[in-house]
Amino acid sequence: MSGLNLDDFATLIERPDSGVRRDAEERRERIGPRPGSLGRLDELGEWLAAAQGAVPVKPVERARLLVFAGDHGVAGLGVSGGPASGAVELVRAALAGESSAAILARRLGAGLRVVDMSLDCDPAELPEDVTRHRVRRGSGRIDIEDALTAEEAETAFRAGMAIADEEADSGTDLVVLGDLSVGGTTAAGTLIAALCGTDASVVTGRGGAGIDDLAWMRKCAAIRDALRRARPVLGDQLELLAASGGADLAAITGFLLQSAVRRTPVILDGVVSAACALVAQRVAFRAPDWWLAGQASGDPAQAKALDRMALNPLLDHGVTVGEGTGALLALPLVQAAAALAAELPERT
Repeated sequence: MSGLNLDDFATLIERPDSGVRRDAEERRERIGPRPGSLGRLDELGEWLAAAQGAVPVKPVERARLLVFAGDHGVAGLGVSGGPASGAVELVRAALAGESSAAILARRLGAGLRVVDMSLDCDPAELPEDVTRHRVRRGSGRIDIEDALTAEEAETAFRAGMAIADEEADSGTDLVVLGDLSVGGTTAAGTLIAALCGTDASVVTGRGGAGIDDLAWMRKCAAIRDALRRARPVLGDQLELLAASGGADLAAITGFLLQSAVRRTPVILDGVVSAACALVAQRVAFRAPDWWLAGQASGDPAQAKALDRMALNPLLDHGVTVGEGTGALLALPLVQAAAALAAELPERT
């Protein structure tokens, strides 16, 4: 690998401003309704104030739904509800504004950005601004081979970092993080099982489309075999992403870490973003302080990863469709928390 030193993130990432958070807590004591009566909205308002470094908190006005897309070779084993190499159709629906996430983003006033990291299609089929960060066409079949070469893993990771910088520089004040793939939850389950030291059966969920029992058994076997390849490289997070992740997961991990460097808050969605967050936590232990868990999807691997990071989901509606849909449902809560923290008058 070249000059990318992941250890730098542990130094560069600081926690949200604790002094500002104390100021926000003190201000909350002076406004009505009584402290505690707004439940988690109080906590969210104080978290936002610390992330922004401002009291009263500023409104969330430039949220962005950011969706990383890719195909995974392991999908060819029949571990997913969707067809192998089928993520491009999901991307087309999102770009056309016809996916559930695109519709919600439009209604909630969040911009939508889709980033193709490793779709298994001709890049000419999609707009250039979607494909310009693509690393390869599909990721390797992780049960028998690496998802990426070392160079591809670093390229994807750096692409995620660059996208975090682009969003911060453009004024995005909150990112809703989504993923769009076929086979991605198998890679995510492998990463979480490896990092949590657990067996495949404990982390194998039924994916976004809801697979049957036979497909679940195939998925469990694929994670079991992928784990044998992941465990020897647990000490190097880039090697782990190369062996068992994929270009989309490597990019999300780089994005999460650089967003924390740039002090950009992020709402996580499902098991894929949770897996990448868990890898990122291994790199920089303070990074999770910049993230919210938008929702509990019901995936056992997501639950294990969030528990390991001490992130408590805001919602539990069983949304498994992916693409950031569940996390988008949490966006109004965050916006409401900001509005109440900023606009409720102080008691006289």
